[in-house]
Amino acid sequence: MTKREKIVQANTEDGQVLGEAVVEAVENQIRDDDPPEVRKALKRLMALGESKENAMRYIASVLSFEFFEIMKNQTPYNEARYIKNLNALPDLPFDEEE
Repeated sequence: MTKREKIVQANTEDGQVLGEAVVEAVENQIRDDDPPEVRKALKRLMALGESKENAMRYIASVLSFEFFEIMKNQTPYNEARYIKNLNALPDLPFDEEE
């Protein structure tokens, strides 16, 4: 079992593959420190007591939300919105819409 498989626990093979791709994107953002708020969010969540895996899930959820907004509204990537949502973690952006 890979590190991404431990983070992603989807019910379908397609969901697992998609989830692992999102986690890989988050890992790349952390590695590249671009945007730096991703690494800051990871550290902040872990300081709040989240495991690294769960902190990565939170960040991946925010990135997935950004992907959803791009597809739903046919708009370009909105880094300001992404950073705002990262800074709000552990509150999730889709919790605000309910």
